[in-house]
Amino acid sequence: MLPLKDDQPRYSTPYVNNLLIGINIVIFLYEWTLGPRAGQAFAMRYGEVPAHLASFLSGSSRYSLPAVVVPFFTSMFLHASWEHVLGNMWFLYIFGDNVEDYLGHAKYLVFYLLAGLLAMSTQVAFYPQSTVPTVGASGAIAGVLGAYFILYPRARVLTWFFVFVLYIPAWLVLGEWFVMNFISGAATLSMAQAGRDMGGVAFWAHIGGFIAGMAMIKIFPERTRRSPYAWQ
Repeated sequence: MLPLKDDQPRYSTPYVNNLLIGINIVIFLYEWTLGPRAGQAFAMRYGEVPAHLASFLSGSSRYSLPAVVVPFFTSMFLHASWEHVLGNMWFLYIFGDNVEDYLGHAKYLVFYLLAGLLAMSTQVAFYPQSTVPTVGASGAIAGVLGAYFILYPRARVLTWFFVFVLYIPAWLVLGEWFVMNFISGAATLSMAQAGRDMGGVAFWAHIGGFIAGMAMIKIFPERTRRSPYAWQ
């Protein structure tokens, strides 16, 4: 199922959501200008490589604390392909505006970054020895989807389903997305053996981010003075 748009109204302009989309696209355009070798070096430096963290925690002096901490943040803004970045930004565009509307701009930014950190931590926990850099905003966006699932389960989402285009409840669209990721993640657990790399889709980052978003939206308070008459 591919979501096309939702019918949930919002009462403020999603400045932060739009900014995040813009930043991700601009950074990917920069990545696109790099050649394959320089692009791989860029991903290894700013993507999260679980084996680097494992090496640091084991006492190795090869990687410094900033070298293993900073990629947890920078990896959220890197993407591997046009399909990767456009797919992520499409989901963020559809679902992020209403979560920002609920939280307010500053809290939404904090929420997004925390969801991304928890999502990446989940992926690293499952594949601590992987030397493949993990990149993408999908973990943070999964947190946004988890929040939307809790806040607006009955919102209608216009969805492309095979040859049909129809409105489907958000709980079904996002629930199906989570279940498919969980099944795929469970199928890849055999790859978590020590010394084996894990490439492809970071399913456990999606799962961790989604669950984190569901939990955090219960903690983050709704913004004040939120009404249909708020200034746009």
